[in-house]
Amino acid sequence: MRKLLVYMKPYRKECVLGPLFKLLEAAFELFVPLVMAAVIDRGIAQGDAPFVWRMGGVLLGLAAVGLTCSITAQYFAARAAVGFCARLRHALLEHIQSLSFAVRDGLGSSTMITRLTSDINQVQSGVNLTLRLFLRSPFIVFGAMIMAFTVDAASAWIFVIAIPLLSAVVFGIMLWTMPLYKKAQAGLDRVLGVVRENLTGVRVIRAFNQEENEAARFGADNGSLTRLQLFVGRIAAAMNPLTYVILNAALIALIWSGAWRVEGGFITQGAVVALVNYMSQILVELIKLANLIINMTRSLACAGRIAGVLETEPGMAGGTSEGPADAEALVAFEDVAVTYPGAGAPSLEGVSFRANRGETVGIIGPTGCGKSTLVNLIPRFYEATAGRVLVKGVNVKNYDLQKLRARIGVVPQKAQLFKGTVAENLRWGRENATEEELIAALKTAQAWEFIETREGGLNAPVEQNGRNFSGGQRQRLTIARALVRRPDILILDDSASALDLATDARLRAALRELPDRPAVFVVSQRAASLMHADRIIVLDDGKVAGVGTHAQLLESCPMYREIYHSQFPKEAA
Repeated sequence: MRKLLVYMKPYRKECVLGPLFKLLEAAFELFVPLVMAAVIDRGIAQGDAPFVWRMGGVLLGLAAVGLTCSITAQYFAARAAVGFCARLRHALLEHIQSLSFAVRDGLGSSTMITRLTSDINQVQSGVNLTLRLFLRSPFIVFGAMIMAFTVDAASAWIFVIAIPLLSAVVFGIMLWTMPLYKKAQAGLDRVLGVVRENLTGVRVIRAFNQEENEAARFGADNGSLTRLQLFVGRIAAAMNPLTYVILNAALIALIWSGAWRVEGGFITQGAVVALVNYMSQILVELIKLANLIINMTRSLACAGRIAGVLETEPGMAGGTSEGPADAEALVAFEDVAVTYPGAGAPSLEGVSFRANRGETVGIIGPTGCGKSTLVNLIPRFYEATAGRVLVKGVNVKNYDLQKLRARIGVVPQKAQLFKGTVAENLRWGRENATEEELIAALKTAQAWEFIETREGGLNAPVEQNGRNFSGGQRQRLTIARALVRRPDILILDDSASALDLATDARLRAALRELPDRPAVFVVSQRAASLMHADRIIVLDDGKVAGVGTHAQLLESCPMYREIYHSQFPKEAA
C-alpha cells in the first residue's frame, strides 16, 4: 500500500483536514455524557427546569457543530479517496499498456480487469473509511476511558480491562481473515475469466451445444468462491457478537459497581449514567473500528494485488534509434528463433530472409506453425530469443518503440473496432489525416463501397467492437485504418479471411498500386491470396520449409504443394 501512496500526494491537504474534522466531531461527542450527568444531578434532582433547557440548548449546539464537522470531514475524505483512485486507475491502465505481449499473456486479461475495477473500488472504499474513522474510533475509545477516570477512577478500571479484550478479538480476527480475503480475490479472478470466455465465445458455445458444460464449469468455480467467502464471512461475522458479549459484560459490571458506589455516596447517579454512556460510545466505536479493520484488510489485499501489477516489469525496453534513411533491405531476419516463456520447444527457429520496399511477402503454413509469431517480431510485440530482426538495417531492439511502430501498419487476425465513428476509428492510424486521405484508404481497402451508402458516411457510428458491421466489413475497415498511417511496412495477419476471392483479388491489386510502395507481409491460409506475392515463405513446425515464388515452390517445396493441391484440384493446378 505504501508504494501506492505516491498517488495520494496531490491530496495531502484533504488527508489532513478529513481526519482533523473527524477528531473535532469526536471531541464534542465526548462532552455529551458530562452534559447529561449535569442535567440529571442538578436539573432533574434539584428540579431546576431553566438549567435543563439551557443544557438542552448546549446539546443541540454540540450536535450542530458535530454534524458540520462530520459533513466537512466526509467531503475531504471522499475527495481524497476518489481522486487518489482516479490517479491510481489511470497509472495502472498506462502501465498495463506498457507491458509486452508476453508479460500480458502471463498475467491474463481477467486479472487485469479485476485490478482495474473491483480491486480499485475496494481500495477507494478503504481509503474513504480510513480517513474518516481510523483516528476517530481510537480517539473516542481512549478518550472515553480517560473521561471515565475523571468521573470515577475506581469504576474506570473496568474500561482498562474491557478495551484490551476487545482489541484482542478485533485484531485476532483481522489477522485470520487477511490471507483468506486474498484467496477470495484470486477466486474472483477465476470466475471472471470463465464469464469472459463465455461472453466472448457465446456463439461457439451455442453452436456446439456446450451450454450445460459451461454452466457446470461456472458453477464449480462460483461454488468454490462462494464457500470460501461464506467461510471468511462467518469468521468476520463472529466479531460483532464477541465484542457485544465483552462490552455488555463490562456494562453489567459497570452498573453493578456504580450502584454500590452510588449507595455508598462516592458518586452521583449522573456519574453512573455518564459512565454507561461512555461505555456505549466505546461499544459503537469498537464495532465501527472492527468493520473498518475488515474493510481495511480487504483493501490492503487489493492494494497488494494492484501493486503487484504496477511492479511487473514491462518485459522489453525501447532504444533511442530512429533508423537510417535507407538500407539494403527494409526488413531482414537473421537466423531468428523465438521461444515463449514456459514453452518446451521454440515456436520459430532458424528463420532468415529479406524484404525490400515495394515487395509483397506471403507467409503460409499449417495452423500453429508460427506465422503470426513471425510477423509480430517486426513491430516487436514479442522478443526474438535468438538472432536479429532488422528494420532499415537497425536491430528492432535498438529502436524507440513508438518510432518503430509508427513505421508499421498492423492488421491483426481479429478485426477490432472501437465505439465512435468510422472517421475516428480510421484516424487511429494518423490523427491529422484529411477526409480525402481517409476516403483513399477506404477505397484501397475495398471499404468505400459500403461506407458511402451508410447514413453519415465517414461519420457513421461504430458500435462497441464494431458489431454493427459484418466480419468482412470489419476486416476491410481495419485494413483501411492501417493504410491511413501510410506505413513503410504493412502487415496483414490473416486479415482477409472473411473476404470473398473477388474482393481479396481487388484488395491485393490495390495494395500493389500504393504510391508509398510499402513492404507488405501477408499471412494467410489460402494459397490464392499469396500466389502473386514476390516471395512466399512456407513454415512448418516453426522452421522455414521453403522460400520462393509460387511457381518455384510448386516445383521445390512438398509442403507448399500439399497446401496448394488441398485447395485447388490438380487438374486446375
